[in-house]
Amino acid sequence: MPIPKPRPRTVLLTGFDPFGGERLNPSWLAVEALHGETIAGRRIVAIQLPTSFTRGPRALRAAIRRHAPELIVCVGQAGGRAQISLERIAINVDDARIADNDGAQPVDRSIARGGPAAYFSTLPIKAMFAALREAGIPVEISQTAGTFVCNRVFYALMRALAEDAHLHAGTRGGFVHIPYLPGQATGHPGAPSLSLDIVVAGLRIMIETALQTRKDRRIAAGATH
Repeated sequence: MPIPKPRPRTVLLTGFDPFGGERLNPSWLAVEALHGETIAGRRIVAIQLPTSFTRGPRALRAAIRRHAPELIVCVGQAGGRAQISLERIAINVDDARIADNDGAQPVDRSIARGGPAAYFSTLPIKAMFAALREAGIPVEISQTAGTFVCNRVFYALMRALAEDAHLHAGTRGGFVHIPYLPGQATGHPGAPSLSLDIVVAGLRIMIETALQTRKDRRIAAGATH
């Protein structure tokens, strides 16, 4: 009998469904465009998370168990930002300005009572930043993922990788925010936007860079405010 070829290792990408009255969410469109591709020998799996404080993290944890990915990049929409934002920190608080898609609107509530105040991304965000800059794609290192569902999912991701390290040995993960698409921005006068093609190209660069970088670069990309 022929020896079966081993399945390629997996990269898990997540995006969200529309929220806040929008008809689409660019985070899902961007990761969906990469579903099924192979990047640096890894198979890309994209899943959509509900914009829900409870169901979003639950769906993420289920996907991690199912796919046992080597790398996890969660992507969310940040209307008003002009660049791809590589998030550094997930904080232990929910403080929702608007309700999620289940109608929940927690205010000043800990995500995990007694849990760490924050988790840091384990993606090589400085190397990714440099690679995107070199490709001419607008990018920044962001010090806050907000306090809405994106931050909740980011915190849940890093907590899962930290607390279940024996199950996810070597798995790295983090969060990326992207701007509105041009079609969305027309409904928000003055809001910046970025085309889907640029975002998808940026994700490919980020994934390849993360897979090829074990020790992050030490370059200045911090904030002054």
